Amino acid sequence: MTLHDTVKKWLKDSLSVEADFVLEYPADVTHGDFATNVAMVMAKNEKINPRDLAEKYVGILQNNKIDEVSGVEMAGPGFINITISSKVFSSSIEKINKAGDTFGENKHYSGSRFLIEHTQPNPFKEFHIGHMMNNVIGESVSRLIENQGNEVIRASYHGDVGLHVAKAIWGIINLGVGTNVDVKTLGQAYSLGAKMYESDELAKAEIIDINKKVYDGSDDEINNLYKTGRQVSLDYFEKMYERLGNKFNFHFYESESAPIGKKIVEEFLDKGVFEKSEGAVIFPGEKYGLHTRVFLNSDGLPTYEAKEIGLMQIKREKCYPFNLSITVTANEQDAFFKVTEKSLEQVFPDLTGKVLHLSHGMLKLPSGKMSSRTGDVLTAEWIINSLKNGAKEKIKEPLMSDEERDMVSETVALAALKFSILRQAIGGDIVFDINKALSLEGDSGPYLQYATVRASAVLRKAREVVEISSEEPSGWQTTLLEKLLERFPSVIERSANEYAPHYLVTYLTNLASEFNSFYAREKIIDTENKSSAYRLAIVKAFVSVMTSGLHLLGISVPNRM
Repeated sequence: MTLHDTVKKWLKDSLSVEADFVLEYPADVTHGDFATNVAMVMAKNEKINPRDLAEKYVGILQNNKIDEVSGVEMAGPGFINITISSKVFSSSIEKINKAGDTFGENKHYSGSRFLIEHTQPNPFKEFHIGHMMNNVIGESVSRLIENQGNEVIRASYHGDVGLHVAKAIWGIINLGVGTNVDVKTLGQAYSLGAKMYESDELAKAEIIDINKKVYDGSDDEINNLYKTGRQVSLDYFEKMYERLGNKFNFHFYESESAPIGKKIVEEFLDKGVFEKSEGAVIFPGEKYGLHTRVFLNSDGLPTYEAKEIGLMQIKREKCYPFNLSITVTANEQDAFFKVTEKSLEQVFPDLTGKVLHLSHGMLKLPSGKMSSRTGDVLTAEWIINSLKNGAKEKIKEPLMSDEERDMVSETVALAALKFSILRQAIGGDIVFDINKALSLEGDSGPYLQYATVRASAVLRKAREVVEISSEEPSGWQTTLLEKLLERFPSVIERSANEYAPHYLVTYLTNLASEFNSFYAREKIIDTENKSSAYRLAIVKAFVSVMTSGLHLLGISVPNRM
């Protein structure tokens, strides 16, 4: 149980309160370690003066104090401020240093299984910065949920059939490159096919014909181009996953889900879930306050919607039972998922409440949004390499080998990127500025890495000089850094429960800032001062928390920068 949980339970038990109230960390440290609106909530329910009730509650709490609490007082219009004993924070430093990288892990939720689908790059199209954004969010959410004792199954879903594939194959044929293709060629071929599909009726008819042949496998030349292009794409995706630092348990494909989805839609057409309309099969969303979408087109081919039904059947066969299936996608697919989730409930009633769509905004450069259709897509590789080159210019260490400089630059580049994506609440668009992302002045991934590297250097320097001790020295005044370190488990728990990595990002940024103030203010290594051993224990705890917290964001820390 976290300190936050302990204090909230104490409040509920002491005051016999069942209503929900807020217990938070006040922004102003002079307002105590916790502040609660419990008296204001209950006064509203009972229609009495909140200050009068707060005074009453303070008296009750002072008479029922627990070891963790050293003071309780009323503030403002009826808030109650709570001060925590300094021994709690020194004890927390000891716990952190004993637990190391495992501090903050929570086993209270053991036994729950989550299926998280993210990234979803499509073969024959480039791995662009939208896929990368999805990957960063999906992986961080996965790690946060895992940290809380849950089992997480990671999956990615690939559109390896459909019009985009036919457009790319048409482009390959008309570029005359045969099976001699690489990722760049596939991108060019898709761009050409997409443009001609919109502007040339003959090309459009040929692409539609190719699409049918891909589905039925009736043309040897197209089959060969399809298999080659698909494998080139999948091999490249694996390299990108490795570079971004994650692995998947399962890869699902539209070529597998399409026939399954078509069969299920046809089966439930007879049961009234789906309806025929103008030669197509639709789901009548208006019945549920939504909109109608096509699941089988007039040619009898399954649409994305039907494939989603087939995908869920595959997930059920390979991953069920799960407590929750989360799909991470861009918010431009919100309408699609509202309808498909409702159709899934009709087909698989047991999944009601077990399917969640977690949507995010778009990653943009100051010049605007990217598009693979128009050929000006910005690839994930391009943006990582651009950051990496910028990081190399900032590394001042003259004794680094070229190999180490390259490795550190890669680590810093990924930190800059992931921090920029995760720093704000999931859902809004992000305007990405490369120079700001690489800044060491604060509010950036490299800033957090640099603070951790600096703290690690202090520990190395002290190794032969001062022995670290987590015992609080006599007369010690608890620092804000200690108080922030104690909050780590509560921050992770909230981030995991709300699928919101930005809470952790904000916390780590504040923690790094406070460490830098501590570093500037305190003489940490001092053989003449008995407090030096405890200061070093705080620094050691800071390194553990920062390293663990950054790991949950998918960010690693280099040995030096």
